[in-house]
Amino acid sequence: MSRPLTIALDAMGGDFGPQVIVPAAMSVLEQESDLVLILVGNRDRLAPHLAGVKPAVRDRLVIHHASQCVEMDELPSQALRLKKDSSMRVAINLVKEGAADACVSAGNTGALMATARYVLKTLAGIDRPAIITALPAIAGHTHMLDLGANVDCKADHLFQFAVMGSVLATAVDNIERPRVGLLNIGQEEIKGNDQVKEAARLLTASNLNYIGFVEGDDIYKGTVDVIVCDGFVGNVALKTSEGLAKMLSHYMKEEFARGPFARLAGLVALPILKAFGRKIDHRRYNGASLLGLQGIVIKSHGNADAFAFANAIRIALLEVNKAVPQRISKQLESLLAERKTG
Repeated sequence: MSRPLTIALDAMGGDFGPQVIVPAAMSVLEQESDLVLILVGNRDRLAPHLAGVKPAVRDRLVIHHASQCVEMDELPSQALRLKKDSSMRVAINLVKEGAADACVSAGNTGALMATARYVLKTLAGIDRPAIITALPAIAGHTHMLDLGANVDCKADHLFQFAVMGSVLATAVDNIERPRVGLLNIGQEEIKGNDQVKEAARLLTASNLNYIGFVEGDDIYKGTVDVIVCDGFVGNVALKTSEGLAKMLSHYMKEEFARGPFARLAGLVALPILKAFGRKIDHRRYNGASLLGLQGIVIKSHGNADAFAFANAIRIALLEVNKAVPQRISKQLESLLAERKTG
């Protein structure tokens, strides 16, 4: 008899560890009756957080002891060398061993990427894994990669990112031919560096639905399904977006608190403000995939709350059900064969 779908959680990772991850796990288990979650971490530190858990949920919540924890500011090389029994490493090992179908961690991004790549290895034809997430847009959302795993990239790497992003968009959004764009400083063919221009040539010659260069403002228009860039540009764009959202929220609260009439206007506008907040709530988009590995690893934001971390678990669940790594491997194999015979 096959085991139920199982996801390993790095229960000690992130800024808050078990106090966020355990409630998130319980909320997901209450909605997913056929799911098992493995809490990987220090058994003694996890136990107090499990008091009062419903029996039906508790039966599908497994504790797997790990004696170490990777700190948020720890060097990836140090974590890889010295933390072989960390909750992060053990959770990834469970995926490698087949005991879990995916891993979710809010821990140190560099350490997670280094450990996942070392333990799981990359898919055939993929040189480097990439970090991808969905960002809210006027029309739906946009998948963007790489968001920080690869600072320096060659054209071939960008081509591989495009393949992986396209496959993911097809799998999770049911888009038959996702629109893929290369992030550039202009839409004209003459603009951009040599790396981006060469990547454009590779994508134009492929059977991907490549629509050409896109600019920064296209990220939130919803006119493209997948935006490809190197990790340096992607991370700067992501952090800039997060900063802008915080600034807008700050000024809106400041203006509505200016006086009695402003507060009254705020009360009148409250339903609209709440709806607006839900649409741009970054917690709804928490959970970035480490694409290109021989296994599914999802990175949650380090300061995620229970609602946000639960969303990262659901992304892992979706990618398992859609067999994302296998789809990427199959698509890349087809494209590489096409390039050889073309």
